[in-house]
Amino acid sequence: MSNSEVAFHVNGREVSVQDQPGQTLLDILRNTLSLKATRMGCAQGSCGACRVMVDGHAMAACETPLWSLQGKHITTVEGLGTREAPHALQTAFIEEQAMQCGFCTSGILMSAAALLQRQARPTRQDIVQVLDGHLCRCGAHNRVIRAIEKAASKSAPV
Repeated sequence: MSNSEVAFHVNGREVSVQDQPGQTLLDILRNTLSLKATRMGCAQGSCGACRVMVDGHAMAACETPLWSLQGKHITTVEGLGTREAPHALQTAFIEEQAMQCGFCTSGILMSAAALLQRQARPTRQDIVQVLDGHLCRCGAHNRVIRAIEKAASKSAPV
């Protein structure tokens, strides 16, 4: 299914784009929709920088073909919360200083949000397992885990 119109929702807004061969969700988010928080890391789905939620599941946007998104609901970190009403995870990451350079942060936030959506009170091991697919060269992992635990303890299910 290439060179056809693909309609889906991004952060609650319906979008429709022309599918081109080889085009990924990451291409559309960054280059068509100007949602720049989702980062290109390894381009192989291994680093976690490009994770977004697709119908509530964390997925690598760099590996998700555009044609597969028909009718789906995508949430990026821009749709997680706002400055005026940040998501509990965003608040906890700030409070715990759980980021350094920020390159990996949006992907980690989206994986954590997907975890909290399916499991409101995850164990530390659940959190560590979710983070296993994320590379952070700044070494903020302990703070990230604390922030996710804090958000889980303070928030209702996502």
